[in-house]
Amino acid sequence: MRHTAPMLRIQNISYSVEGRPLFEGASATIPTGHKVGLVGPNGSGKTTLFRLIRGELSLEGGEISLPARARIGGVSQEVPGSEISLLDTVLAADRERAALMREAESAADPARIADIQTRLADIDAWGAEARASAILKGLGFTHEEQQMPCSAFSGGWRMRVALAGVLFSAPDLLLLDEPTNYLDLEGALWLESYLARYPHTVIVISHDRGLLNRAVGAILHLHDRRLTLYQGNYDTFAKTRAQQRAVQEAEARKQAARRAHLQGFVDRFRYKASKARQAQSRLKMLEKMQPITAPEEAHRHRFTFPDPEPLSPPIIRMEGASVGYGGKPVLRGLDLRVDHDDRIALLGRNGEGKTTLARLIAGRLAPMSGEITRARKLKVGFFAQHQTEELVPGETPLDHLRRALPDLAPAALRARLAGFGLGADQAETPVERLSGGQKARLTLLLATLDAPHLLILDEPTNHLDIESREALVVALTAWKGAVILVSHDMHLLNLVADRLWLVQGGRVREWKEDLEAYRKHLLSGDSEAKAAARKARAGKAPKPRRATRDEILALRADVRKCESRVDKLNEMREKLAARLADPALYEAEAGNAAEPWQRKYHEVMEALDRAESLWMAALERLEKAEGTAEKPAGERAG
Repeated sequence: MRHTAPMLRIQNISYSVEGRPLFEGASATIPTGHKVGLVGPNGSGKTTLFRLIRGELSLEGGEISLPARARIGGVSQEVPGSEISLLDTVLAADRERAALMREAESAADPARIADIQTRLADIDAWGAEARASAILKGLGFTHEEQQMPCSAFSGGWRMRVALAGVLFSAPDLLLLDEPTNYLDLEGALWLESYLARYPHTVIVISHDRGLLNRAVGAILHLHDRRLTLYQGNYDTFAKTRAQQRAVQEAEARKQAARRAHLQGFVDRFRYKASKARQAQSRLKMLEKMQPITAPEEAHRHRFTFPDPEPLSPPIIRMEGASVGYGGKPVLRGLDLRVDHDDRIALLGRNGEGKTTLARLIAGRLAPMSGEITRARKLKVGFFAQHQTEELVPGETPLDHLRRALPDLAPAALRARLAGFGLGADQAETPVERLSGGQKARLTLLLATLDAPHLLILDEPTNHLDIESREALVVALTAWKGAVILVSHDMHLLNLVADRLWLVQGGRVREWKEDLEAYRKHLLSGDSEAKAAARKARAGKAPKPRRATRDEILALRADVRKCESRVDKLNEMREKLAARLADPALYEAEAGNAAEPWQRKYHEVMEALDRAESLWMAALERLEKAEGTAEKPAGERAG
């Protein structure tokens, strides 16, 4: 049963930034337990509203009220790169539990000890580690990675840890600002499911249409400095708004016709004595008529991709190819074909090799074996979200384009920018002052300047608002080249992709079902695999034979060898972790200097995982053998 008491009451608030009003008499009431999506144009004040709710900014007028002692949580910045493990970092996010656990170690008063234990039981403190681990797993961290220090992970991954921490602490009011921007598809789908089940109130700023359709039950719309709460998901809101705009446009047209008729009468007869009184009457009617403004057309966030020259299919053909790093294959046995009109989405959990495959297709990685045949004049455009960081902060979009196309006239350069929704103002604005969406547009424009035949897009919708995402869908659908997509935006994938490749277990295969089936597959927790494991455990094991003394000695030697290998890999891991914790590593070469060290760390962790598995297996074999070994006669008799 849904609660109706208000969790959040916003009453007639006003607030301005540098003289520009963001809120004027804005009001809204969010009931307890509601899941709400906050939407509105970029720059309209959505993030500012969150800061006002948290009390970080002072209102100019009005009031924001919350229940007494209500806890507010959100992700404001990434977790620091400390030596504390991911799991312990998330556990520490529940400050009450952490404080009670510390106090329990030193409390001496019996009554206080009883109170502490009662409260720990109330908040399920003993199940906390399992809950924290489940959240980290849902956001893409393996059990082994959860034990690693935060310093071993890059900023984007530490943002996931920060998100895990706030979800674990379960505040009464959860405020999330674009939480899927640093998640992959699998993490975004897990978050949707988690938020839908979250037991308290959620307000989420998002441009992810899938999340706004599946995880929330209401939309809070910030428009014209006012707030309006619409019941239903985003599609319901969009339909309602379209109907409102249609009615408003019709009323505006009727009023315009009426005004024209009255004005025509006034113009014809205001100086004619016999009609003067009627003309004056109509003039007063015109003056009193409150204008009905037709709703502004949605700002055209256009994308204009230049069509490539035609090529004969296939444009890329792989036969028995493998690819990886440092002589170690990540993907093997690749038999794939890309045609000139393909729309392919790459699916697969984080770390399976989607980006590696994209780089291989783009020609940025050479195959380790097998053959790759490319069309002779093939041109590939590559967009990855980190490329926005490679823009020159002090230069304008016009400067970037002029350097890439030095022979093009200024008017033609501006036309190219306008074709990607960067108008006259943005063309002359330094990149450091552009929004994230504007930087993404500029990067996408630079990636498509030479009319590529194949466009590879790795998370292209981060920082793009919903209108821009819809414009990207339209542009990609109309474009005559091939597209390969890696994205957490299910709406984009559903509308653009007509082929799905699943990257899993070092292989790439066609996913024959649709994206909805893939979503259910991810959320099912691989139930078929679990059922098969249960079935295997239910079978009777054959009676073990007795191990000989020589076999046991050999197994002990194997255990020592495995243990030595684990120790050496742990030493390598600690050295690499120390190197990756050095801030200077990320300042050099715009952060690119860290990439080979991170890759090496990943390789060492994989090797350590395998070595520990071998060690455990060797120990199990030894214990099993020692348990079945024939004891000396004296011991048997005792």
